[in-house]
Amino acid sequence: MDPDAVKSTLSNLAFGNVLAAAARDYKKEVLANEKAQSSKHVNEEVDLDELMDDPELEKLHADRIAALKREVEKRELFKRQGHGEFREVSEGDFLGEVTRSEKVICHFYHKEFYRCKIMDKHLKTLAPRHVDTKFIKVDAENAPFFVTKLAIKTLPCVLLFSKGIAVDRLVGFQDLGTKDDFTTTKLENVLIKKGMLSKKKKEEDDEDAEYQESIRRSVRSSENLDSDSD
Repeated sequence: MDPDAVKSTLSNLAFGNVLAAAARDYKKEVLANEKAQSSKHVNEEVDLDELMDDPELEKLHADRIAALKREVEKRELFKRQGHGEFREVSEGDFLGEVTRSEKVICHFYHKEFYRCKIMDKHLKTLAPRHVDTKFIKVDAENAPFFVTKLAIKTLPCVLLFSKGIAVDRLVGFQDLGTKDDFTTTKLENVLIKKGMLSKKKKEEDDEDAEYQESIRRSVRSSENLDSDSD
């Protein structure tokens, strides 16, 4: 037999053994990784089950649901009282409107006055942000009795009522820098300082947003499962 042929055959056999060994090692590594991933998923499932059974977490969740329910009920009550929007009321309805709510902001305006339109724009923006305060406006031309009774001499005039009593007022833009380009935030801060609006803590806003997002994610996940099952 040709020595070179023998040598070549042995070399090929050695190379084939190396490949076979490499294939075996690769297969072992793949199986080991799959086993590790499987074990990890099992641990995650166990941890999740333990977390869901945590009594403290369940209590926090129940407390949060109860708080949200109370908040929804309170908002519904405010809406029935005309809160959450900036509405125009007549002179005949004015007294009932300011006495049925604890905090009321009322803008006496003139439809032709440019500054009254500016005030309207800002109050309309604030109304849905602060549903615990009622926002209304009255056409001063059509409410002569209350214009006289409340000594309104300059427009725009924003009267601030607490439990049916006029406790303060904004005359023109005196509290807002006297210029027309004041921001809604500027007006909001003035009304907060006067006790007519509540300032929520940033932490509460973030917590509400995070909780609402978690609820939305749960709903979306449930919808996806339903569609998959279909």
